[in-house]
Amino acid sequence: MLVVLITGLQGSGKSTMAEVAGRALGAPVLAHDWVMSGLRPFPELQEALDGMGARGHRGVGWSVLWALARSQVRLGTSVVLDGVARQPEVDGTLALAAEEGAAPLVIMTTCRNAALHRSRVEGRQRRIPDWYELDWDHVERARSSWISPEGLDLVLDAGAAVEENAELLHTLLAGRS
Repeated sequence: MLVVLITGLQGSGKSTMAEVAGRALGAPVLAHDWVMSGLRPFPELQEALDGMGARGHRGVGWSVLWALARSQVRLGTSVVLDGVARQPEVDGTLALAAEEGAAPLVIMTTCRNAALHRSRVEGRQRRIPDWYELDWDHVERARSSWISPEGLDLVLDAGAAVEENAELLHTLLAGRS
């Protein structure tokens, strides 16, 4: 069993690669934005989350993702996690995999070309119910402060063709599953 974490900034192709990994493994893809969108219809809960700030939002989202991932692994199923994971979330995912006896894989997507990254952010429509799309200003600020996590098994650049990145990901998964 694998616990695959796909991280990277918004608009760098992480959800696309998470879907590729999920299909290749026959595994569920659990995404941070989908988890958090499920909480948005509850104003009292949203108010509490907003009071916790960005760090609280991340913590709650990752806590839910890890609980769901743990349930899948205990069923004997690999799982793919999709979210902007910084080092604490990577470390938490690695700990979960170790505790549950699953092999971890950490993949990061990136988009080194800022103009391409901007076009990807401005042109996307994910249609997640009760969720919002980020604008380029938000992602650009994140780019300026992003620190790549340590312990990556693979880095995929959105400047390459999706098929090329998918092939690299398939090769990694085939060697580990």
